[in-house]
Amino acid sequence: MPTPSSNADFMRLALAQGRLALPKCLPNPPVGCVLVRDNAVISQGHTQPPGLHHAEAMALGNLSGDCSGVTAFVTLEPCSFHGRTPSCALALINSDVEKVFVAMLDPDPRNSGAGIKMLQDAGITVEVGLLAEDAAKDLAEFLVRK
Repeated sequence: MPTPSSNADFMRLALAQGRLALPKCLPNPPVGCVLVRDNAVISQGHTQPPGLHHAEAMALGNLSGDCSGVTAFVTLEPCSFHGRTPSCALALINSDVEKVFVAMLDPDPRNSGAGIKMLQDAGITVEVGLLAEDAAKDLAEFLVRK
C-alpha cells in the first residue's frame, strides 16, 4: 500500500485505528489517532480499555523522539479534563505537536469545545471537520449527548 499523501487519507487511517478499539474500549468511544511528519505516518493509536490510554496517549507513547513538525489526526476532539486518564489535549500540548486535525467535536458537555480551545490557546493550529460525517457514523452511538 502506498504511503497516504492527503489529509483525508491520514484521517481515514485514524478512523481505521478507532475501529480497532472495539469492543474493548467500551463504554469509551472508539477514537483513533495518527501522527504524521513529512507526509509519513510515524505513530498510531486507538482508545484502550477504560482506565488505560486514550488514542492520543497511545500514539504519543508509541513514538520515539520528539513531535517537532508533527501533525495529529484525531477522530474525536481530544479530552480537556482529567478523568480516569489525563487530558489528551494537554498531552498533545506537552508533546509540542504543531497541528491537529479533528474530525468532530465531542458532544460531551464536560469537553465540548474545551479541548479545541486548550490546543488553540497553546498556539497549536487546529482544524475541525475533516471527514466529520465518516467520524459521526463510527462514533455516534458511543458518544455522550449534550
